[in-house]
Amino acid sequence: MISGSIVALVTPMHLDGAIDWQRLDELVEWHVASGTDGLVPVGTTGESSTVDINEHCEIVKRVVKVVQGRIPVIAGTGANATKEAIELTLAAKNAGADACLLVTPYYNKPTQEGLYQHYRAIAAAVDLPQILYNVPSRTACDMLPATVARLAELDQVIAIKEATGNIDRTREILALCKTPIEVFSGDDETALELMLAGASGTISVTANVAPAEMARICKLLREGKIDEARALDHRLLGLHQNLFLESNPIPVKWALMEMGKIDRGIRLPLTELSPQYHQAVRDALQQAGVVNS
Repeated sequence: MISGSIVALVTPMHLDGAIDWQRLDELVEWHVASGTDGLVPVGTTGESSTVDINEHCEIVKRVVKVVQGRIPVIAGTGANATKEAIELTLAAKNAGADACLLVTPYYNKPTQEGLYQHYRAIAAAVDLPQILYNVPSRTACDMLPATVARLAELDQVIAIKEATGNIDRTREILALCKTPIEVFSGDDETALELMLAGASGTISVTANVAPAEMARICKLLREGKIDEARALDHRLLGLHQNLFLESNPIPVKWALMEMGKIDRGIRLPLTELSPQYHQAVRDALQQAGVVNS
């Protein structure tokens, strides 16, 4: 079972936008050493929307190669065309990924039946565990709990990343699913409360810069040490909030650059973090204790 703190991994880039493979390797090693429970390459945070198909597949291959089976690799393989999502999922399976993360099709606004048929087609085409991904603030498409319950009946569907930040939504999903399904938070600010409501972990942006801390929160919750988990989560609150001052992954890439972990490269139409937000992100890094004051 996949659970705990899973990093929605950034894709390091040089100033010219080329992928920085060495820094990617270094990030993966840092996360494994920090106790991270899993990695998601080329999701939203990994700029899946700006890398091309070949780069997408190569990033997954590279992460799998560096991880060497030490923690699960969950490849982002979502697309708004079912055929493309199948191709990306098949490539992830062939690369050795342990599972895939499939965002709801964006922009074309499918019906609930369309969502069901989309995921059903992928499950029928590729024998790889699927984690559904619902983030209506980005996709203009909300996968409702009743649809999740239908999809949970498919053998390949093992979990959902629920990024609405709605605690009641998680409770409803868990109540409706006759076949057990894991729920992961996709919203750092509410992740702890979501886990207390029954979620199995978090697929986290904050964990990019505070991997040991996010992993410890999940461990403390598993051990029933809720007060300790809350205290640590409170220390990370500035990151949970300020890493979204502009569209993800703009702030988190800038924060990692500030920490010396990556170069400042990011691809258009995304741009570097606006100067007026620099101090707020610096303050959040210092409050979290991941950089020296």
